[in-house]
Amino acid sequence: MSLKVLFASSEVFPLIKTGGLADVSGSLPSALQNLGVDIRVILPGYPSVLEQLTDIQHLAILDNLPAVNEVELLLGTIAENQVKAIVVKSALLYERGGGPYADANGQEWQDNGVRFGILSKVAAILSSPNTPIKDWQPDIVHCNDWQTGLTPAYMKLVDHSSAKSIISLHNMAFQGCYPYEMLATLDLPASAFLMEGLEYYGQLSFLKAGIYYADAITTVSPGYAQEIQTEAFGFGLQGLLASRGHEIIGILNGIEPEEWNPETDSYLPKNYSHSKLAGKKQVKKALQQKLRLNIDANAPLLGIVSRLTDQKGLDLFLPIAQNLLDAGCQLALLGSGDNELEIAFRDLATHNLGKASVTIGYNEPLSHQIMAGSDLFIMPSRFEPCGLNQLYGLAYGTPPVVNRTGGLADSIVDATAETIANKTATGFIMEEVSSTALLNATQRALTLYRTEPKVWRQLQKNGMSQNLSWDKSALEYLDLYQSLLESK
Repeated sequence: MSLKVLFASSEVFPLIKTGGLADVSGSLPSALQNLGVDIRVILPGYPSVLEQLTDIQHLAILDNLPAVNEVELLLGTIAENQVKAIVVKSALLYERGGGPYADANGQEWQDNGVRFGILSKVAAILSSPNTPIKDWQPDIVHCNDWQTGLTPAYMKLVDHSSAKSIISLHNMAFQGCYPYEMLATLDLPASAFLMEGLEYYGQLSFLKAGIYYADAITTVSPGYAQEIQTEAFGFGLQGLLASRGHEIIGILNGIEPEEWNPETDSYLPKNYSHSKLAGKKQVKKALQQKLRLNIDANAPLLGIVSRLTDQKGLDLFLPIAQNLLDAGCQLALLGSGDNELEIAFRDLATHNLGKASVTIGYNEPLSHQIMAGSDLFIMPSRFEPCGLNQLYGLAYGTPPVVNRTGGLADSIVDATAETIANKTATGFIMEEVSSTALLNATQRALTLYRTEPKVWRQLQKNGMSQNLSWDKSALEYLDLYQSLLESK
């Protein structure tokens, strides 16, 4: 019999996406299914999910739920990868405009505690003796981040599930903390409101619940697995994480080669590969035309595709941006986030017509075109659990400039004399978190780009020839699933 896995997530690409969690939740289940795992994802019934799933059928009605009484369960198929999806349908909770966590103005939904508490509860019920789906019960429930963090707690404390639970930590900065009263709203036992349980500085923490009650913990890179056990990156939960440190497994994310491959990418005006790099120059020219940058093959084009937040470190780039533009560089930025950063980058573009382009918002085709058309990808994150954009940069022959943290340090080999000589170099690593360090790393890259074209091409090929797919990572998750079942 196939191993049955219920993969619980608040967002799944291509159905709904705000960040890297969606990419993982779209790609990893597909890779596991290719390994023979009988996997189903469970997610909320947002309007875009209901619109895009195919072969939708009614599964069950779940009633007597806390806060909302009942929801409908639907079963559908994600057309792009044929993975089955269980949808929690509730007009009250999920069928509204805006995004999955906030309204169209960016204001967080006031009932997020209930919305994701119910998602967690439903996932737990489906792994319990009380599941209404009698012909498919999971052996493993794989939860992701705070939005499904209550699932392991429900499984252990309320629903008495015999399945094993895993929580994957994608970003410790978001913890899902709510007032004590949320405990009663979600029918969780008050007896579990302890330091050794659900309590976090007087509040209910969804993320802490997952970390405390899950049978296994994973992070999205080996480096992040170590970092979250420290005060700098643990966001107050480092003590709990350190106490389970020997159980935390870091598995580096992969990327989806069907989505991110310069040889086949339909968003590009010209495809190319590590053995035929000439097409990349044509993509650069087309991008310059599209963004109204000066058509100049020799101007180093710096690409940024990012949320504009403190975590991503792009405030470090602003003080050096004019210096780089004056030195002959160009900038193509796509992103949104902090209002002050948006204004500052817009001002930069306004004062540097033909040299800098800033697009505020999210645009999937443009993100691919910037990744392919740029010469260098700038990603100075203060912390980065895994990061996917630097992997896209590698795949597209656009060497990244990154900070030495988390998944960035795990996936990028700094270009030094030694690594250039042994052909392992793939990018450039900052020595500290500062504008000066970012400028130094970028200038190192620019010197190589301008003076050593053969070395630069080798750097590109080193990154592009790696297997960045989910193949290896999916096998590591499968090993973890099997070891958990063997420990029953």
